[in-house]
Amino acid sequence: MVLNGPPPSMNTQTQCRTMASTEKQFDVSKLGGHGASRIDDVVAVELPLSIRITSGDVSKSMGITMRTPGRDRELALGFLYSEGLISEFSEVSEIKTSTDSIEIICRSIDHEILNDYNRISTITSSCGICGKDSISNMLHTHGPKLKNGPQISMNSIETSVNDLRKRQPLFNSTGGSHASAVATKNGDIVHLEEDVGRHNALDKLVGHLLSNKQLPADELMLIVSGRASFELVHKAIRAGFTVLIAVGAPSSLAVEMAREHGLTLVGFAKKESLTIYSSPSRVSIS
Repeated sequence: MVLNGPPPSMNTQTQCRTMASTEKQFDVSKLGGHGASRIDDVVAVELPLSIRITSGDVSKSMGITMRTPGRDRELALGFLYSEGLISEFSEVSEIKTSTDSIEIICRSIDHEILNDYNRISTITSSCGICGKDSISNMLHTHGPKLKNGPQISMNSIETSVNDLRKRQPLFNSTGGSHASAVATKNGDIVHLEEDVGRHNALDKLVGHLLSNKQLPADELMLIVSGRASFELVHKAIRAGFTVLIAVGAPSSLAVEMAREHGLTLVGFAKKESLTIYSSPSRVSIS
């Protein structure tokens, strides 16, 4: 939710108005070949969310993440699942939410993992896992060994990527959000999440799947709208995905982790062209 205050003074350089909880409209100056003009521009909302996990007498803050408001429940669940702090939705007994905070109350928790967990206090929308306080902690992935997964075709990948572009209302309005989606082996998208942070979009997606008892997601493809960073590969493996399709490029650490765990990592996915960086046997030309 965006807090509404008094309207800005008429001599304010840039005025704005709140539209929906995910979008905000600003009066801006635009310069171009035809000179300068004043227009209304819509941007994606970014606000802090404090996440806390509680079990019995033990309660720990997981820090503050910068996110697009909405689907906070799924975001927190997906985040905790990706970090290995919860493994099933049945472990959660209660969820308490407010405008800028959420508390996940669990019936039980792995106290060893919780005690080893340390992050800096604020996680920006551009970085989720970079708050870890040590390299060894960051590189540890909690989760089962990946299964064989589906066999998919280039046509299925092209279908899912094209559909992804059509199903991003926040991006279409603002140009400032990322998307994560799951699709069948035929390329049919079954669910999609958006957020200003690529890791938040994936956490929301994983939280949705967790809530609906659809993890591990070994028979579904994961598609992301941007580059494939290490953190996205980490989250994909934890959720049991065997195929990760990225519209953009992967990082070196993303490729190395995908190869280590047997994840099929596809980058630069576009019409009639893609690059497979690991486990290519799951992808066929026809």
